[in-house]
Order: sequence, then C-alpha cells, then structure tokens
Amino acid sequence: MARYFKEQDIDEFRECFYLFARSGQINNLDELTVIMRSLGLSPTIQELVSYLKQKNGKMSFADFLDIMHQHSSVENLPDEVIAAFRAADPQNKGTISAKQLRNLLQNWGEGLSVREVDNIFREANVNNNSTVRYSDFVKIACAPVPDYY
Repeated sequence: MARYFKEQDIDEFRECFYLFARSGQINNLDELTVIMRSLGLSPTIQELVSYLKQKNGKMSFADFLDIMHQHSSVENLPDEVIAAFRAADPQNKGTISAKQLRNLLQNWGEGLSVREVDNIFREANVNNNSTVRYSDFVKIACAPVPDYY
C-alpha cells in the first residue's frame, strides 16, 4: 500500500487507526466508521458494511490501508458538492446567497442546527446578507477540523 499513499499519510492513518482500534484491529462497524470519518472521508453505511464484510468482520492495519485505497479512489467529496451546486446554478454565476445556503444547510439531508450553521459561516467568513462563492465555501466546509477544536 505504500505505493498508493505518502509516508506522511500512512503515519496519519496509523495514528488514527490505533487510537480508535485499541485491540490492534477493527472489530465492528462503529470503529471503522469513526476512523474513516476522522480521516475526513464520508463513506455511506452500506460502503462501510461492505468493507467490513470483505475482511470477514475484522480488519488489521494492512487491511485498513487496502480499504482506504479502495475508498479514496471513489470519493472526492468537495468535487461532488461543487457539482451539486453547479447543477442548481442555471446562470452559472458560481455564487449562492447566504440566506439560500443557510436554508439548504438547515433543511436538506440531515439538516444542521442554527448554531452549527452559524459556526460554519463564522469559519468561512460568511455574512448573512452576502453572496457566497460556493467553490470557496465548499473548500472551507470540507476541510478537516483542526486538532485544536
């Protein structure tokens, strides 16, 4: 797997793996979910179940690297989100009003709370009356959460 990832990435994966898989292997869906999402990926529950089944319900670090390679080749979350914004942008302006963005974040999918949206807007320096370049917003919103939070 070293040929697919940089040494720095493998070190990050290893640290996260052993932080949450204290027994030295992943034994259940919850552990796999937490580890992959902590690394900034967004696998679906069906994908996670499939990955765990592929490894007969237990996963060593080497197995986990294999799964990370497999999943990273199918997921590019920022590009997927930007494509969704573009599909809803008939004039192809590349922007959305902050009010409309707030509505989407609070009322679509799992729906974020007002506080969560306020935090995201503050982090992305979005004013409630402004227009937002959605490509810039997605880069900020999809960035990994810093360790100091």
